[in-house]
Amino acid sequence: MEKIKNIIFDYGNVIFAIDFIRTQNALAQLGIPNVAEFFAHKGHNQLFDDFETGSISPAQFRDGIRKVAEKLELTDQQIDDAWNSLLIGVSGNNHDVLLEVKAKYRTFLLSNNNKIHYDWIIAYLQKDFGFNNYDDFFERAYFSQDTTMRKPNPAIFEMVLKENNLNPEETLFIDDSPQHIEGAKKAGLNTLLMNVHPEHLRDFLVSHQLLQA
Repeated sequence: MEKIKNIIFDYGNVIFAIDFIRTQNALAQLGIPNVAEFFAHKGHNQLFDDFETGSISPAQFRDGIRKVAEKLELTDQQIDDAWNSLLIGVSGNNHDVLLEVKAKYRTFLLSNNNKIHYDWIIAYLQKDFGFNNYDDFFERAYFSQDTTMRKPNPAIFEMVLKENNLNPEETLFIDDSPQHIEGAKKAGLNTLLMNVHPEHLRDFLVSHQLLQA
């Protein structure tokens, strides 16, 4: 990894722990049929793509859940609680790890996200850590709902490279989703598949010689 000067991090299950099974169970309780096909780590219903690219509003997303569940009486709060059950929290000392990485590399965040999750995460960061966003930890943070694109579309990686004048040969992308890794490769980036729990992020970086033990 000697040539690496820039690192682009995914968020969920790289820095911040998430739990797809917990969310599948919560959605099933709302009445969603075939929930493992509807929402999973490696694939999901078009509704989620539309929400993560900002193509639909939170209200339209909730209506989509009601339609699939065939339960028009579901409240906004019931839907938000089920959807936000995905979110566990920042693992271990990962904020300190990010500052350590930032001292050595240009660092960026690239997350497939949506308005409901983003609002929950910001409130969580304010309450548990006392800061309002990720400005201190990355040169820039990108969230899919603000870009009209989402991973694994190579165009979203190309946008990050272009806007920050990054050489793809000197840039590493870290994600826990194999399909997102493939999209990054198409944009010419170096890649690492995060295959450990996010609480082991620093050990993972050390094992790939990105940080000193």
